[in-house]
Amino acid sequence: MSRRSLLRAFGAGAAGVTLAGCGVPAAFVEPGDRAGRDYSAGDHTLHFANWPLYIDTDDEDESKRPTLDAFSERTGISVTYTEEINDNDEFFGKISPSLMNHQQTGRDLIVISDWMAARFVRLGWVQEMDRAKQPNVAKYLDPQLRSPAFDKGRTQSVPWQSGITGIAYNRKKLGREIRHTSELWADDLRGKVTLLSGLDESFALLMQGNGVDITRWKRDDFYDMCDQVEKLVKTGHIRRFTGNDYIKDLSTGDVLACQAYSGDVIQLQADNPDIEFVVPEEGAELWAESLMIPNLARHKRSAERLIDYYYEPEVAAELATWVNYVCPVPAAREVLASSKDEETAALAEDPLIFPDDGMRKRLAIARDITSEERTEFAKKWNAVVGL
Repeated sequence: MSRRSLLRAFGAGAAGVTLAGCGVPAAFVEPGDRAGRDYSAGDHTLHFANWPLYIDTDDEDESKRPTLDAFSERTGISVTYTEEINDNDEFFGKISPSLMNHQQTGRDLIVISDWMAARFVRLGWVQEMDRAKQPNVAKYLDPQLRSPAFDKGRTQSVPWQSGITGIAYNRKKLGREIRHTSELWADDLRGKVTLLSGLDESFALLMQGNGVDITRWKRDDFYDMCDQVEKLVKTGHIRRFTGNDYIKDLSTGDVLACQAYSGDVIQLQADNPDIEFVVPEEGAELWAESLMIPNLARHKRSAERLIDYYYEPEVAAELATWVNYVCPVPAAREVLASSKDEETAALAEDPLIFPDDGMRKRLAIARDITSEERTEFAKKWNAVVGL
């Protein structure tokens, strides 16, 4: 099971729009007010909040997390690991009262999607990391993920895992290949196509299909895309908009092609080799979900150590074998390739975990939806989707 199959963020929940979307001035925290006293030297504990099914577990005892346990053994830092993030907006609403009121959240490390991470950065809710104390991050972070528009130089965020939003389809049942996003609109797919319901999850790939450079897309590009999708909805071409229930639809054959996440498809292919994932010729979106240290975290130095630990190629490789998303540490590929286990070694050749040069040329990180745009665009998209 993919951890994404447990969740779905709908692009602009009430909490996200109310605070981040409108940019409430009182919520912003000045740089000088973000750091608190660091207890790392004397208090060897750490609170790490993550999504479900997003870390390796022991085959015989799911309560054990081998990479995390090894970190504790090496450093003496006891990590309280909670799988409490099921939705970006829900989690935003959960911790925003503390952050906007200059209070501790009780968490030293969190993982959120980069489109939500952009809100935290704009609001001044996370601390800059000391990259001098994170040599592995500095050395091994995927160059393509090093400088997103919302966090130039990645000083306030570090990717936990990355992924691709592309197209999944059943080649055997469809009877042809898909290489372009526009092929989703062919007559033989009428009523057999689904798109993702979340604004932030869906817009980039659809714009790319229209030839838009998503690193610098404009307002007109957004409305052109919405008009296109709205017409496809009215003609019955799009079956529905989904969260991760597209996985079931694709597996049963109710849907033949859909917008999908690379990590989900790797797991689908294990049961059905006829399922294929494609990065369209026009391109697909490369995204990340990133580690961040909230304001006033009590164990900032320990959090930085944990982040750097997961950027050791050997550790990143171990995590990649379990998670199956795009590994943000390309050097982990060599570690996997040298494995004596054939199944593990094969992962090094999977372009959905380690994209090859050809695929990378078609991947781009979308410009974020700004706080000024979010309320307007979310209202429009939700009307198209029917939310």
